[in-house]
Amino acid sequence: MAKYFDVHPDNPQPRAIRQAVDIIRGDGLIAYPTDSCFALGCRMGNKDGLDRIREIRHLDERHHFTLMCRDFAQLGQFVQINNASFRAVKAATPGAYTFILPATKEVPRRLLHPKKKTVGVRIPDHIVAQAILAELGEPLLSSTLLLPGEEEPMTMGWEIKETLDHQLDAVVDSGEGSTEPTTVVDLSDGEPEILRVGAGDPSRFE
Repeated sequence: MAKYFDVHPDNPQPRAIRQAVDIIRGDGLIAYPTDSCFALGCRMGNKDGLDRIREIRHLDERHHFTLMCRDFAQLGQFVQINNASFRAVKAATPGAYTFILPATKEVPRRLLHPKKKTVGVRIPDHIVAQAILAELGEPLLSSTLLLPGEEEPMTMGWEIKETLDHQLDAVVDSGEGSTEPTTVVDLSDGEPEILRVGAGDPSRFE
């Protein structure tokens, strides 16, 4: 059964955040809120967690996973970024964007797109997500919590707990989430290509 942490959206209780992060460090899989919609998250090196995300979402090997990063300095350790992309990403973060970029050697190979060797990165503009990342001290391997066959992600923490109780180790809830996933921008070839229009304003990359 998944542990359930009901945290304050503006002042998340440090003890609850610590307990949730302890579960992540112990190779657990959590559902947590972001500035777009709820996400599934585990440690970057957690192979079992990655397999569990694939299973819950029915994902194939071409799916781009996202490294949820605390800040720009952390993001820069895991992706290669040229000057033009650097400025574009810096201007749009933190925010509801996921950027696809060539990965550095710090990223485990199993997280990379098999052909392109790219990975998704993002910096959330969400107090609870940021509190988790600050306590964890490393990126959180993440994927939008969108179940197979569903048009929209689940927005309520209790509903996620009820539906995925035996597939997750914890649910962090800070109130109703958004139904809109991030806007995904592929910058891997230098020129921005919008792969998905979502919560972030795409016009700055058009």
